[in-house]
Amino acid sequence: MTTTPLIAVTGASGQLGRLVIQSLLARGTPGDRIVAIVRDPAKVANLVAAGVQVREGDYDRPDTLDAALIGVERLLLISSSKVGKRAPQHQAVIDAAARAGVCLIAYTSLLHADTSPLGLALGHVQTEQALQASGLPHVLLRNGWYAENYAAGIPGILEHGAMFGSAGDGRLSLAARADYAEAAAAVIASDEPQAGKIHELAGDDAITLADFAAELARQTGKPLIYQDLPQQDYRDALLAAGLPAGFAELLSDSDAGAAKDGLFDDSGTLGRLIGRATTPIADVIGKALAN
Repeated sequence: MTTTPLIAVTGASGQLGRLVIQSLLARGTPGDRIVAIVRDPAKVANLVAAGVQVREGDYDRPDTLDAALIGVERLLLISSSKVGKRAPQHQAVIDAAARAGVCLIAYTSLLHADTSPLGLALGHVQTEQALQASGLPHVLLRNGWYAENYAAGIPGILEHGAMFGSAGDGRLSLAARADYAEAAAAVIASDEPQAGKIHELAGDDAITLADFAAELARQTGKPLIYQDLPQQDYRDALLAAGLPAGFAELLSDSDAGAAKDGLFDDSGTLGRLIGRATTPIADVIGKALAN
C-alpha cells in the first residue's frame, strides 16, 4: 500500500494557502499528511481541528524552517507578500528544503515571468533562478492575476461612479483565487511526475478593465465607466486615496504591464489542471457584491 507523501504548504494562513489546504483535503489527502507552515500557529486553529499538522515557519527567521520541513517530501512554496524581500526569503526556504531532502518544490510564480513587462516579475525570476541553481526537483506555477485583485476595489468604484486604472485596452486573463489554489493542490498532490514543468496559469476568458466596469454596472444597475489614466497619474490617484507608496507603485506598474498584455494567456492550462472552466468574472463580481 502506497503512503501518501507528506505535503507542506508555506504561507498557509494566507488567503491562497488556506484555499490550497482546503483543496488538498477535498481531493482526499489525509489531514495528517498535510503540513501547514505559518508564522503564527494560533491563526490556523481550524486546520488543527481538521487533522492538519501545523508547524511554525517564518521566511524571515531561517532558524524556524528546518524544523518546519522535517519529513516533508513535497513543498508548495507560496510567494511572500513582501515584494521587495522575496528573493532572500525564498532562498532561505529553498536552502532549508535542500537540507531536509525535499523531493519536489512547487513555486507560485508570475504568469510568463521570464518575459513579463511587470516589475513584479523580478522577484519571481530570481526565485526561479534560485530553484534552478539549487538542483532540487521543482515545478513552476506561473499564476496570472486574481480576479479578486480588482473585485476588492468595487466599493470605491461604486462610490466614485468610475473605475480608474492604467491598463488601457490590455487583455487580462483573470481567474478566481480558488482556481489557482485548486491547480496548486492538483500539481503538488499529482501522481504524475511534475519536476521540470512550467504551468502558465490564467483564466479562460480575457477581459479589459472597461469590460469589468461594464459587468459591474450591469449587476448593480448603476452607470459606471472605466477611466484610463497615464501610469503616473494613476499612481498619484492611489496615493491620494491613502495607499502606501510601495503598493501604489506596484498597482500602477502592474496595470501598465497589463496594457502590454502582460497578464494575458490563452493556453487554457489552468482549466485543464482543475478539470473545469475557470470562474467567470461575472461570478467573482457577484460574490463580492453579495458580501
